[in-house]
Amino acid sequence: MGTSLGKLAEYALAVVLLVLVVSLVAGHFLGQPVLLAYVETGSMEPTLEAGDGFVAIPSAIAGEVTTGDVVAFEAEQVHGGDLTTHRVIDERSGGYITQGDANPFTDQGEGEPPVTDGQVKAVALQVNGDVVRIPHLGTGVTAVGAALDRGERFLAGFFGTPRLGDQQLAYLLFGFGVLIYAVSLATDRSGRRDRADSRSRSRSRAGVLDPRLLVIVFTVLIMVAATAAMVLPAGTQSYGIVSTEGDSANPTIVPMGESDEMTFVRHNGGQLPVVSYMEPASEGVEVEPHVSHMSANETVNATITFHAPPETGYYMRSVTEYRYLLVLPAPVIHGLYAVHPWLPYVAVNAVIGGAIAIPGLLLVGPGELRLRTRSRNRRGGVLTRLLE
Repeated sequence: MGTSLGKLAEYALAVVLLVLVVSLVAGHFLGQPVLLAYVETGSMEPTLEAGDGFVAIPSAIAGEVTTGDVVAFEAEQVHGGDLTTHRVIDERSGGYITQGDANPFTDQGEGEPPVTDGQVKAVALQVNGDVVRIPHLGTGVTAVGAALDRGERFLAGFFGTPRLGDQQLAYLLFGFGVLIYAVSLATDRSGRRDRADSRSRSRSRAGVLDPRLLVIVFTVLIMVAATAAMVLPAGTQSYGIVSTEGDSANPTIVPMGESDEMTFVRHNGGQLPVVSYMEPASEGVEVEPHVSHMSANETVNATITFHAPPETGYYMRSVTEYRYLLVLPAPVIHGLYAVHPWLPYVAVNAVIGGAIAIPGLLLVGPGELRLRTRSRNRRGGVLTRLLE
């Protein structure tokens, strides 16, 4: 019983660590927090100290932002335009007024335009009004990143090869780690089966691998690739417009109270047709057409119209694109999108995963892939593989 509980705790810990790593890597890859994030400065002290992490709820799930929320937003001026985590202290017609808990001035007082919904990437989870804090999460991630950078520099210099870059190296090591973990699970499982079978069989098996595991891993990889194909080309685009007394050929410099247009190019570089939805993510902006269908390697244009307020100043305008693979009938995707923009992602992945996993599992059946090693007196070991 103790051994079973120990194994269960070991697997649970491994799953938690895997989720943490996946969320951090995915967040870095997508350029926005996914499940977890951390702050690099002390601007949110004492709520969040430099290096502390927090649970980041994606804005699409978090719902409407309200005063008092701590949000991670794509800044224009603060922190050099990087992702910034500050508290919403007020709401105005042009957007949210934000401020770090430790800062004496608001971000807008320092030149940052009001933050629009399109700039908000995530909302920090709060329980009873307090942000759920993960101490030193960012400190650990930064330390690991620095170690990876030093190791990659050494290897590049030793072998005379070009540097992969920190991001590519992190993905490579992450994938290698997941592979090792999967193999270790399969090896541990086969080892336990070997020990049990050795009591009744004189010739023990050297290894057992369930081919269904391979089907599941392959299915997950395809689903991850499909999700990346939908998410990465889409997202939110933000534009800074200037409301001015004069006129200009630049579509982001608009006379007071008037409008100007620019062309937004959308391209489908994949081999599957997609449907694209464009939505305003702030006030003072319109998009036409709202929905576009794109075949393989097709490019379509949309028109973005910026409306300038009657007062001079600098204002943010944002539009958000959602893109889905057309593996379902377009009316089905339209209906799911009308309920929530994330539902088509779930449905598309369910169709793709089912189309791969169900035939694959039926094909391999309940058999096992056995790896046996047989010894010969005159020659060395010969490794044979047979599928039962």
